[in-house]
Amino acid sequence: MAETQAGSAKLGQAELVTEIENTRAELARTIDAITDRVAPARVAQRTALEVRAKLNQIDPLVGGAVALAAVSVTCYLIWRRLRK
Repeated sequence: MAETQAGSAKLGQAELVTEIENTRAELARTIDAITDRVAPARVAQRTALEVRAKLNQIDPLVGGAVALAAVSVTCYLIWRRLRK
């Protein structure tokens, strides 16, 4: 009986060591993912990609109209300043 208890205790230790190693590896992956997610360079890169994607979705006619409006307002403000 003493041999079976010692054998099962060793098996239990081996399983425990394996579980600890797996938990450490999982924790390391989680920390790496968090680090990647909050890194300023990565945040800027993701934001730039999101902006580009949104800009690509804009209809060219709407984009042209907005650009024309911006140029018109700028010209008007310059003209007003020159009149004074």
